[in-house]
Amino acid sequence: MFLQNNNRTDMRYPDSGAFKISVLLVLTLIAVIAGVCINGVAYAGTVSLPQTGQTTSYAAYDDGALRKGATWPKPRFTDNGDYTVTDNLTGLLWTKDAGTAATGSCKGGSKAWQEALDYVTCLNGINHLGHSDWRLPNVNELESLANFGKNDRGIWLKSQGFNVVYSDYYWSSTSYASNTSNAWIIGMDSGYMSAPEKSFSIYVWPVRSR
Repeated sequence: MFLQNNNRTDMRYPDSGAFKISVLLVLTLIAVIAGVCINGVAYAGTVSLPQTGQTTSYAAYDDGALRKGATWPKPRFTDNGDYTVTDNLTGLLWTKDAGTAATGSCKGGSKAWQEALDYVTCLNGINHLGHSDWRLPNVNELESLANFGKNDRGIWLKSQGFNVVYSDYYWSSTSYASNTSNAWIIGMDSGYMSAPEKSFSIYVWPVRSR
């Protein structure tokens, strides 16, 4: 459902007692592997929808019952031993450290949206981890990291080989269509999608296409 105020639009998955039920991502998620970067913004092609990770069914035709989408590979992620991690489902290459760390001349910490783009541009300028084509992930790429079968996706991601994954929101490069002063973010604990003003201070997780 959407909860709106003047500054932010939230999309949250409804609770049912002790259970948190995810909606089908067929309507909300297009996983992405190929991208072209212009000023840190991704323009990407599409691939098959991945499964959400939800395996318990709470209602007929929910994700747990249908389990639609591309089957997850095993292992889902590969630590490349160079501070990068490959998602074997989407082919995307992520920084192993998701903590928006200070690196060289690139200032770390949470940032406004334009500062997030500038941070990625800075990483490219210093050839971060041997690459100069890092970008801010679009909302579909960011959402593809979520495992909706887990209560805290950030903890699960750390168990998959990532470091410093905050149970907090991360910026996407995708502006909110109805108000381009806002942009989409994803909560790495809850999987919630929200579209706050671009002035909000949010974490950054760089990605690149292999």
